[in-house]
Amino acid sequence: MDQSAASGGSIPRKATRREWVGLGVIALPCLLYSMDLTVLNLAVPAITADLNPSATQLLWIVDIYGFMIAGMLITMGTLGDRIGRRKLLMIGAFAFGLASILAAFSTSAEMLIVARAILGLSAATLAPSTLSLISNMFPDPKERTFAIGVWISSFSAGGAIGPVIGGILLTWFWWGSVFLIAVPVMVVLLIVAPILLPEYKDENAGRIDLTSAVLSLAAVLALIYGIKHAASQAFDARAVLAMLAGLAIGVVFVRRQSRLAEPLIDLRLFSSITFSASLGINVLGFFAAFGIFLLTAQYLQLVLGLSPLEAGLWSAPSSIGFIVGSLLAPKLLGSMRPAYVMAGGYAVTAISFLIMAQAASMASLHLLISAYILMSFGLAPIFTLSTDLIIGSAPPERAGGAAGLAETSSEFGGALGIAVLGSIVTALYASGMALFDGGSGFSDEAMTIARETIGGAVAEAERAGGTAGELLLAGARESYANAFQVVTLVCAVVSLLAGLVALLVLGRIKPNAGQECDDKECVVEAA
Repeated sequence: MDQSAASGGSIPRKATRREWVGLGVIALPCLLYSMDLTVLNLAVPAITADLNPSATQLLWIVDIYGFMIAGMLITMGTLGDRIGRRKLLMIGAFAFGLASILAAFSTSAEMLIVARAILGLSAATLAPSTLSLISNMFPDPKERTFAIGVWISSFSAGGAIGPVIGGILLTWFWWGSVFLIAVPVMVVLLIVAPILLPEYKDENAGRIDLTSAVLSLAAVLALIYGIKHAASQAFDARAVLAMLAGLAIGVVFVRRQSRLAEPLIDLRLFSSITFSASLGINVLGFFAAFGIFLLTAQYLQLVLGLSPLEAGLWSAPSSIGFIVGSLLAPKLLGSMRPAYVMAGGYAVTAISFLIMAQAASMASLHLLISAYILMSFGLAPIFTLSTDLIIGSAPPERAGGAAGLAETSSEFGGALGIAVLGSIVTALYASGMALFDGGSGFSDEAMTIARETIGGAVAEAERAGGTAGELLLAGARESYANAFQVVTLVCAVVSLLAGLVALLVLGRIKPNAGQECDDKECVVEAA
């Protein structure tokens, strides 16, 4: 909440033309962020065929980007408060461009994993910088809600552009070309940002605590690794130890924050029910969204047999749902409480996942895409409002830290969704393929590859050709479709639970994006 408004002072100032033009500049890295994610989803089959990663390596190629972001967002958000949010944005843009070149020319699965990790580290500077700049550029609550809606929409626009551009590139060039599209975007950002974006930082902020930064990264990576290992391989001692280590490191991290004069995370933010609940709701939404994005891209190509370009073009309309939903959210808040809007959005999302399950059982492309658009429409206002509630409940001088936590919840939820849902699909697919008898047409090695991933099965089927290849392809597609159907039902349950949480916990917040509450706990006052 703007501090003057929170204390009963003067009316927050309105944004000028420079701020609105600057919002367009802020949208550039957001466009790139989602473009990089969506084109990677399309490139997974080509990467599988070229680099021949194992099932675990393939998950890490996709996961490590989000894991590094989730682990470093808090640090980067706080760092932006100290060195300047515009400066951090430009440093991250430069590093992201270089890392994209490294990823494009990777020659092994291990090299690509390392490149993706560096990309994640660089990307961790982008989201909190842009979101915290919005909180300072738009102090008026209604304008801030609209600006955040535009910010969310820019991710969706990137999601629409990415598959189309990625599909074209994958049709005519090698898979590494999808990473190179980041380079010109970052060059443009580096040129125009100093001209159009103001600089903001906390002049009274102390030095960043490197020990806390290391602890936050270690806690996230250990916890996610344990969950991924348990879901994809076995709930064994390694998984348990990794998760316990992550939780233990997290406890050490939190205790350290309570003792530091200048903590990496100001724990007083969590005294706000609005802040804490919005973080949790954000995690659940991105858990379902990011996981299903990746799995749908593979379903379109490997089960329905679409080319990368065709898959990209069919996926693009879903972004229209995101854009419409994001821009509709501020209008709905004029007469409805945020909790009702979010609960309604989750109800729509749950219905969309049920339709997806039906589409998977029928192998219906049109029904699947319709459900995909409906899901996007339902999730968009949830992401807009939860982000606005997180930023609006924090004092301006802590905007960077709040933005870092908001994006951490998004990336943590997304990475967790990819890891857990992807691992469930992998396990169910392998279970289904274990019943498939390859016969004399395939070697033991070929069948091992085919039973690990559907991409491997498609490649082996193409090599074999004939009736044996057709039977293997049919069996792999059926196994993946069944696994995909189970995951959509899981996402439907998660959506219903998240909607219930929104109603029970955030129901007291009044309309207009939570600018006023029935309970003082809804607002975090500045220290």
